[in-house]
Amino acid sequence: MSFKVTLIPGDGIGPEVSSAAQRVITASRAEIEWEVVEAGETCIAQYGTPLPDHVLEMIRRNKVALKGPITTPIGKGFRSVNVALRKQLELYANVRHLRNLPNIPSKYDNVDIVVVRENTEDLYAGIEHMVGRDAAESIKIITREASERIGRYAFELARREGRKRVTIVHKANIMKLSDGLFLESVRSVARDYPEIECDDRIVDAMCMHLVQIPEQFDVLVLPNLYGDIVSDLVAGLVGGLGVAPGANIGETGAVFEPAHGSAPQIAGKNLANPLAMILSGVEMLKYLGFVKEAQLVEKGIEHVLKQRDYITPDLGGVSGTKEMTDAIIEAMSNIG
Repeated sequence: MSFKVTLIPGDGIGPEVSSAAQRVITASRAEIEWEVVEAGETCIAQYGTPLPDHVLEMIRRNKVALKGPITTPIGKGFRSVNVALRKQLELYANVRHLRNLPNIPSKYDNVDIVVVRENTEDLYAGIEHMVGRDAAESIKIITREASERIGRYAFELARREGRKRVTIVHKANIMKLSDGLFLESVRSVARDYPEIECDDRIVDAMCMHLVQIPEQFDVLVLPNLYGDIVSDLVAGLVGGLGVAPGANIGETGAVFEPAHGSAPQIAGKNLANPLAMILSGVEMLKYLGFVKEAQLVEKGIEHVLKQRDYITPDLGGVSGTKEMTDAIIEAMSNIG
């Protein structure tokens, strides 16, 4: 079966790593037809927005997109394109599979954690306003519906992947109503999955335990803001954002994207590590049912990492984005 997939190259290093992922996925022989469309800074002059309506329309039509990193200004300018995509397309689950890869520098071994983050509400939704001239107020909204939905997603993922434990992360000791509702809602869902262990951690204790005993955790489910922070922390346990794939999943579609930013300082220099983008493509392949093709890409990546002849400078090598991508494709052809 073939699929049309929207490809959004993105800003900064986005076009380079997007091209790398596209080439690798094509080499896997997955039957995908690419429809390329621009979003981000390059669209503002022409459309007055980094996220034109026709981009959303294309994603809705194709139902799946692979997106490169897009720049989000800090403190001023347009709001995050990522947040807008999640809201407009109701991509309620942000999912990161984070695990140790061969020869990727890390202080830890045997880390294999899935971070499942509620994607639509909480403080991260950015509902805020000024109170007079000298105070700003942000509104934290947690609903039972969204909390149960993300809880069920986490437990269904655990069941599907044969994982044994889901940990609910919260701050219900202080935010007894909002985080308390999140904790209560996910606990209620857990009763439908008796074969899966369910426990909970206060978010600050969770961060401490992650840097002490990360190998003990399996699936984490969190509200939006804690999920944003903790998912980056877990990425740091396995080598950083350069090896951290990401997925945003909804009822009727999904957008896959690397966890890292657009790194404009190295754009166009053939220095960017393409792994997070390629691994996001792997998650997309699995989502579409191309399991064998995804496994072939993973084997190609592992071969290149074990050989260490063609890896980018951030991983301790001297090769460029294109050379590392070429090596992965060659390894796939030898394996396949």
